[in-house]
Amino acid sequence: MGDSSSSQWNVDFLRHDPSKTASKRVLLILNQPFSAALLRRLWNSTCWHCCADGGANRLLDTLRQQNLDESSYELHLIWLSFIVQVDTTASYLPDLVKGDLDSLRPDVREYYNSKGVPVVKDDDQDSTDLMKCVHAIIEKEKKEGTNQYEIIILGGLAGRLDQTIHTISYLHKLRKVRERVYAITDDNVCWVLDSGEHEIEIDHTILGMTCGLLPVGIESTILSTSGLRWNLRDHSSSFDGLVSTSNHLVPGENVWVKTSKPILWTVELRDSS
Repeated sequence: MGDSSSSQWNVDFLRHDPSKTASKRVLLILNQPFSAALLRRLWNSTCWHCCADGGANRLLDTLRQQNLDESSYELHLIWLSFIVQVDTTASYLPDLVKGDLDSLRPDVREYYNSKGVPVVKDDDQDSTDLMKCVHAIIEKEKKEGTNQYEIIILGGLAGRLDQTIHTISYLHKLRKVRERVYAITDDNVCWVLDSGEHEIEIDHTILGMTCGLLPVGIESTILSTSGLRWNLRDHSSSFDGLVSTSNHLVPGENVWVKTSKPILWTVELRDSS
């Protein structure tokens, strides 16, 4: 049902064998839990990596736990000297740690300082750590004179509700100035579909069944869809009316969405391992 004017979307950055477009993407890690399997996928699909304050804690802790788990599996008995030999934390060094640094642990800061990772304190109280890191990406683009990078935000959709709302709100605002910004956890991935038509390529080996179209940040929108179990045709959607939650993808089909106002698209992920 789409045409040449439709915006095209996919989740290539989640493939086990990342595409050659990794150079177009950057990864922004927030202070929320994530699996080592998801981290590996996203890290290999991006060319630049930034931790927002306590996101550096999460990165280092996840990698250290992975080292312990892998060593335990291979040897059953873990010797400290062996752990040092198989340490992979140095293979996942971020390019930047930035924020007000109120969450960054001293041991994590010391570790990344020793590895030459820039740790930048930004005391601006009018911006969150997420916003500060996005600003760092914009500065990087200006310095390089490059086109916009796609931004992959790891975290921001779980834990404290106010932080989740901030992430969704910021995605909504960023749509005005950036083409591609995704937020992802081990459970789901989401992004904002601006007003107009969209074609979403569905990789059923990566994406689960359940999806939703959420009218956040707007009073209402008129939706039409195809590729869903329960499709809509010029149907109003709002928090006071219909909200398309717990919808299902149709096996073997892509999704088409037409919306009169920006709407949040969310879809569950299969196991990242």
